[in-house]
Amino acid sequence: MALLSVDRKRFIKRIDIPLLLAATAIVIYGIVIISSATHINTPGEERFWFVQRQGVFAIVNAVIAILFMNFDYRGLSQHGQKLYIINLIMLLAVMLFGHAALGAQRWIQIGPVSLQPSEFSKIIMIICLASVLENRMGKLNSLQNLLPVALYIAVPFLLVLKQPDLGTSLVFMAIFIGMTIACGMPWRIFFGMIVMGIASFPILWHFMKDYQKMRIMVFLDPNVDPLGSGYHIIQSKIAIGSGMLFGKGLFEGTQSQLNFLPENHTDFIFAVVGEELGFVGAVVLLLLYLIVFWRGIKIAREAGTIFGRLLAVGVTSMLAFHVLVNVGMTTGIMPVTGIPLPLMSYGISSLTTNILAIALLLNIKMHRQKFNF
Repeated sequence: MALLSVDRKRFIKRIDIPLLLAATAIVIYGIVIISSATHINTPGEERFWFVQRQGVFAIVNAVIAILFMNFDYRGLSQHGQKLYIINLIMLLAVMLFGHAALGAQRWIQIGPVSLQPSEFSKIIMIICLASVLENRMGKLNSLQNLLPVALYIAVPFLLVLKQPDLGTSLVFMAIFIGMTIACGMPWRIFFGMIVMGIASFPILWHFMKDYQKMRIMVFLDPNVDPLGSGYHIIQSKIAIGSGMLFGKGLFEGTQSQLNFLPENHTDFIFAVVGEELGFVGAVVLLLLYLIVFWRGIKIAREAGTIFGRLLAVGVTSMLAFHVLVNVGMTTGIMPVTGIPLPLMSYGISSLTTNILAIALLLNIKMHRQKFNF
């Protein structure tokens, strides 16, 4: 019994408490906001259906995360190639057997649950890319050395883009850039990639779908299509602006409660926060995310292996990009994309992916060993 007590204390001591508390607070915050956003629009006994599912899967994923932390993350390095193949099979399965919703074929139905493989693909690609870059630390000093890595991520990138899921494809790019910079890619190459991307935009425009073009036009001027593509962002900005300093109060938001704000429990959940809890509620949420990013960067700097550092950078890049784009699109400073707010937005696949990402950070912290790069 004494030995078990000592092991338990050591286990608790190794846990990154600020990260764990911040992530848990965001999940609870999300469940409360989902409850407010959906309770009035869901009739009868199904009134809290979204909340119950989000809560149940949060608990299930938390248990899985605890079990995962008992294993050494370093063993994942040996399975990068297998995971890459599994990832490609999942994405191909979506194209062949998936069902469409909201104009995209991204989901696979398993019983009563719709899963989105592209969400799981994010965490899988972080692991795969880390295993590839592990032996390339400091060697990505030219485009010739960078090209094989770019081609490696290009295949799943294009499969996701085909669904079409531009948002997740952009997340892949954020992960790729963050991890290659951590691997020693020179900044001159990074800025060169940005210049090339901007220069190629006129060419890419001709390959974009009509709804994607409209999203960019609406970003520049929402009034181009106020009752169509621009409706989401117009209502989102009204909701956030009407919340002012302290908000209208939980369950009291008119834009979300009266169903003016579309997708208020998923992509536009931040607008509900702004309307009902105001500037203060939004700042509290963003501070919680800043704690997560801070701990992620700290874990990366103190990781026990190169593989661990790359994993931590990949996870932090993914989460930071999600928050940046989601908050940006709801406030009108970025185009609308289907990128959910991590740990907040309703969605089983998204919630599972992000909880596993946090668990991976915790695992890296628990198994760290001091070393010099």
